[in-house]
Amino acid sequence: MAIAPLTITEIATCLEEWLEVEFTFYKVEAIAKSYANLDTDQQRLVLSWIQRIATTNIETAWRFANKILLVHDRLDMRLIEAWALNAVDAYDRSGLRAALKVIDDVDHFAILAHNKATGAVFSDISGILLTFVHGLAGRHLKIATGDACYTDSETLYLPAIIAEFDSIADNFFLAKSKIAMLWAQTKFGTFRCNFDHITQEFADPQHAIRCFNALESIRLESCIARELPGLYRDMQHLKHQLQQQRDPIWQQFIPTLTSPQAKVDDSLSLLPQAYTIHTIPCICYATELRLDAVRSNLNKRCAQEKILFRLKVRELFNEADKISGKTTPHELTTNDKSTPDIIAMELFLDGKPLAPPEDMQQLINSIILDFGMIPPEYLFPAGSGEYDAQPIGNYDKNPDAVWQGAYHEEGAFLYPEWDYRRQHYRKNWTVVREKTVPELADTFVASTIKQYAGLIKHLRRTFEAMRDGNKILKRQKHGDDIDIDALTEALADVKDGREMTEQLFTHNQRHERSIAVMFMVDMSGSTKGWINDAERQALVLLCEALEVLGDTYAIYGFSSMTRKRCEIFLIKSFTDSYSDTVKNRIAGIQPQEYTRMGFAIRHLTKLLLQVEAKRRILVTISDGKPDDYFDGYRGPYGLEDTKKALQESINSGIHPFCITIDREAKDYLPQLYGTANYVVLSEVKQLPLRVTDIYRRITGWR
Repeated sequence: MAIAPLTITEIATCLEEWLEVEFTFYKVEAIAKSYANLDTDQQRLVLSWIQRIATTNIETAWRFANKILLVHDRLDMRLIEAWALNAVDAYDRSGLRAALKVIDDVDHFAILAHNKATGAVFSDISGILLTFVHGLAGRHLKIATGDACYTDSETLYLPAIIAEFDSIADNFFLAKSKIAMLWAQTKFGTFRCNFDHITQEFADPQHAIRCFNALESIRLESCIARELPGLYRDMQHLKHQLQQQRDPIWQQFIPTLTSPQAKVDDSLSLLPQAYTIHTIPCICYATELRLDAVRSNLNKRCAQEKILFRLKVRELFNEADKISGKTTPHELTTNDKSTPDIIAMELFLDGKPLAPPEDMQQLINSIILDFGMIPPEYLFPAGSGEYDAQPIGNYDKNPDAVWQGAYHEEGAFLYPEWDYRRQHYRKNWTVVREKTVPELADTFVASTIKQYAGLIKHLRRTFEAMRDGNKILKRQKHGDDIDIDALTEALADVKDGREMTEQLFTHNQRHERSIAVMFMVDMSGSTKGWINDAERQALVLLCEALEVLGDTYAIYGFSSMTRKRCEIFLIKSFTDSYSDTVKNRIAGIQPQEYTRMGFAIRHLTKLLLQVEAKRRILVTISDGKPDDYFDGYRGPYGLEDTKKALQESINSGIHPFCITIDREAKDYLPQLYGTANYVVLSEVKQLPLRVTDIYRRITGWR
């Protein structure tokens, strides 16, 4: 049975509630009358988005409610959704003015609409494209929406919608081709040039930039053809569909620029000749070249990476002195085997090949992308006190000082957050910083061990008994010892004239559990007192038991004060040993602020995924439901974001579990963790006694 459209009165009632007309004094009668003429599906679509936008900002929703009347017949559901999401994302990023600009620029979306609405929408394809980019060689790049297709050498920007073809598949391949061209600019040295030569040596700098970009496009296409031949064929197919070919006058540059030895210098040398050509080739996957955006990032990055590299060189020299036991002069040299397509830089320390640490290798790759080499001045170690840490991009900032005065996000981790009212993520919404729990060298750990000495002794025996032991494999071709039984039989075979077997050894095979466990500890203010003591005691018992078992484990705390101040507290990393430092950090755990959980799950999931293990487990130890200070996270919003973060973690292969002492937890934990992935303790005193038994359960012991 078909559902009848809403009446004028019903629509007006909804709008009055969502737009809070009692306070805003918006007049909704005319809009309600217009919406009454829409069919049921159109009404649902339009009204649902007004309601969702209103949860973010009422004025933006009001402007949307008026504008949608002008374009609803020209935009299908996907484009209306892209338009609305672009507006609320702009509000999140830059405030009301930016959101209203997107709403007012609806004609941009209408122009892109096709009869079949086959455009590639950024929000639909960004995840796939990001995976594609991360699979390519070169610098670790990001993808974001922008007003055009360009890069600043660190982020690749695409329009919100790409709709030049009549099929979704072709528009997706077009977006992928544009991303590949932007990646190629960073990978194959487009920015290794003197920008001033382009902008100052010609009477029309903008035309010079466009000509240089056209020359580079020819060269980069050739690079992509060698590096990604399958994608190159797709790019040519797109171009042929639109019957696009370069003007014959541009064909003269092809032999030079498509040579495997071609570099950006070749494009620069041809620029005066190309500058005299007034028509620029129109190719569908062409991108813009915004030198100002590149220059700003490039200068900052090069200055930072020079400092960081020279500091790394100093570390290498100090390590060499430590190994040799004496201080001697050292020399770092390179053997550059790089080509325009391949980075192959070898380092030599005092004439001997050097395998740099992974973080230094990433730094080398980035420097070579910018210069095509490691500049000679980079190869000298930084002197003691030569650099102030302040200009270095990833220096160790005081994680408390950044919250003082005007807030800034530099150096922080940014995570999305699920807004159930919007039914979409708020991008880069939570601002997360890592801190280390201050050490407290008191008697807490020793007292806990003494108090629970009997239990700890029992736990150790239990864990030792249940620990996977070694298995002796007999009759192996290679091994640790002689298999006496096999040797006896082999000698008997030889005596009988038969061939002697080679399987004469035993091999001691150790069964690895291959488990990594992340403990996520609630450090909110509500844990003050007995709860805090119980959490700390439970962690001591866990560590004492786990040291016997040998599982890989880490412990982090979390707390928050609104989305702008989300903090992760390091207690024990996966690589830390259970040392006095870790024990003092456990003793130093103190209650902080509130319990925003989504960001903590996302951040610790990321850390957990960096550990090699067949089974990864995230265990939350908490005393209550998700909550935060006066910013709407309390209630359904926080529960839905936490649920979404847990789903993301599960989808990445992690098994979440929750231990709580909240007596109301059974009302909400099943919808977060499922019916079997949590346990509720009736008293806080049970936590130290039960947590190790619970650990055995969640790691699959029987």
